[in-house]
Amino acid sequence: MKRFIIFLSVLLAFVFLSQSRPVLAQPWPGINQEDRTNEYAEETARVADPLKSFNRAMFQFNDKLYYYVLKPVAKGYKAVLPEPVRVSVRNALSNARMPVRVVNCVLQGKFCHTANELARFAVNTTFGIAGLFDPAKSYLKIEKHDEDFGQTLGFYGMKEIIPITWPILGPSNVRDTIGLAGDTFTDPFIYVEPIVTSGTSTLNVLNETSLTLGDYEKFKESALDPYISLRDAYFQYRRNQIKE
Repeated sequence: MKRFIIFLSVLLAFVFLSQSRPVLAQPWPGINQEDRTNEYAEETARVADPLKSFNRAMFQFNDKLYYYVLKPVAKGYKAVLPEPVRVSVRNALSNARMPVRVVNCVLQGKFCHTANELARFAVNTTFGIAGLFDPAKSYLKIEKHDEDFGQTLGFYGMKEIIPITWPILGPSNVRDTIGLAGDTFTDPFIYVEPIVTSGTSTLNVLNETSLTLGDYEKFKESALDPYISLRDAYFQYRRNQIKE
């Protein structure tokens, strides 16, 4: 126990010191911020979508799945569990996926972010009761860094190539699909019983939907073409994640 407390203290000290240091790693070394911003705007405007027919069909499938299955179940789930409980479920599931974020922080050379993630895991697993609470953020101001293998591939210059909308999973692209496959090897849930793995994935989708009910409806109301708007929003969202 003493050794753990000493280790945790040293790790937290490193994190606090690193907060004032800029992260030097960049998605595309040699390209300045203004150039990257212009590039994002231009590329979003000319997204090549050779699978548009398939993608639109999958968008319609996911849309119906949301309204006829996911939304009603999420509303029932929400009625049973109060919001603080559902937020705790989100925290615990996110805490358990720490290895995915840490591995990709290391692969991108973001060692300050790596230290943050390790500190968050140590604090939230112990003082946050297996990650149900987030004292690392609430009291220590240590933010989570959502890094995945798709972002890592983008960090090293791989483009999106082709947009793909997958059934259930939603909008993606060739790069992020490869990244999703890569992330499975660092996701701890993949190494337990298949029924536990699928149950955890289902719980994550259901829980997250219950916390964001209404957002999709508002998005559709404001979009002239919901498929195009969602495709482009995902494109820009992922580009911004890689840029950070």
